[in-house]
Amino acid sequence: MAEPIKQHLIDPELCIRCYTCEETCSIGAISHNDDNVVVDAEICAQCMDCIAPCPTGSIDNWRVVTSPYSIEEQFGWMELPEQEELKDNGAGPLEALDEVVAALLADAHSGAGKMVAPASASKPTINLRNLNNPLEATLQGNFRLTAPDADSDVRHLIISLGEEVFPVLEGQSIGITPPGKDEDGKPFMPRLYSVSSPRDGERANVNNLSLTVKREEKGVCSNYICDLAKGDKVNITGPYGASFLMPDDPQAKLLMICTGTGSAPFRAFTMRRQRVLPGVEGALKLFFGARSRENLPYFGPLNKVPDEFLEKYFAFSRTEDKDKSYVQDEMLKAADTIGKALNDPQTHIYICGLKAMEQGVESAFEKIADDIDMNWPQTRDEMRQGGRYHVETY
Repeated sequence: MAEPIKQHLIDPELCIRCYTCEETCSIGAISHNDDNVVVDAEICAQCMDCIAPCPTGSIDNWRVVTSPYSIEEQFGWMELPEQEELKDNGAGPLEALDEVVAALLADAHSGAGKMVAPASASKPTINLRNLNNPLEATLQGNFRLTAPDADSDVRHLIISLGEEVFPVLEGQSIGITPPGKDEDGKPFMPRLYSVSSPRDGERANVNNLSLTVKREEKGVCSNYICDLAKGDKVNITGPYGASFLMPDDPQAKLLMICTGTGSAPFRAFTMRRQRVLPGVEGALKLFFGARSRENLPYFGPLNKVPDEFLEKYFAFSRTEDKDKSYVQDEMLKAADTIGKALNDPQTHIYICGLKAMEQGVESAFEKIADDIDMNWPQTRDEMRQGGRYHVETY
């Protein structure tokens, strides 16, 4: 009997065909046709790089097999196959084979790249609405957050869910599908946006939510969203995301690092804390990077949040007559504060924004940890496995 192997697979029922995993895979192991996104077992190195960026968790699926499923088989799937029952065929004790299977499956879900939700996080609702059954919502407001003369157009959009049940937790995303068809004549796929309001709504106890969206020059969906007017209807899918969630623990301390519209989930985190634990001080820290103050979403409202409640560190890379500053630079300046946070078992780290920020933030953490005789890779991986370290970049 061939030795069992673990095969990386994608759940076609959960996948929204955003192709983020395919773009992330540097060795070309992931591909797609008109129906499915699949993983080639002959190429996949199981590096786990594609796990964290997936918005739905569809990428994090495994089967132990003696003969890998081909990409042709996967292209035809409507759902994942069940874990097959492996037979020893007289080659050895079946109990021993079961142990191998269990070990392989456990190993598949213990990689350093897999994010885990905080233990105290509320149970998320996922995939309540899909492309075949979207929620028709109504735009309540569209406000420009950046200055008129800023070189980026960032919008704050408030969307009413009407009478529909659509529970969204802080840190989750929703999908929005623009109307029309692509250059191949196919309907556009949804684009995902992090929700920037807390679970009880942009306005407390009102069934609505908000998004923070930057207009991209050639972005079909971002231009569609940024041009929406009050009263316009918009189709929503989701919610998505089961790990980048806020701990529902009054003792938890949040270290949040973001750039641009990566601030969206952290606005939701902060508003949630303001509503349920307004008197707690020193538990929230925010490192926020943008080109300038004019390009930083929510700069005015953020400054009105008391420093005792939310410690704020701003980094501006395009301020006239001043040296460029990035979030990693501000982190190094606050090394003592971050060092204490790393030594605190109640600390949860969240990183959100442009993918280009990851390397600088990682280097800053490594330098800060090294100065306090801490092994950063080990600490980071332990925090990740414990649901206290989360990265969501794009």
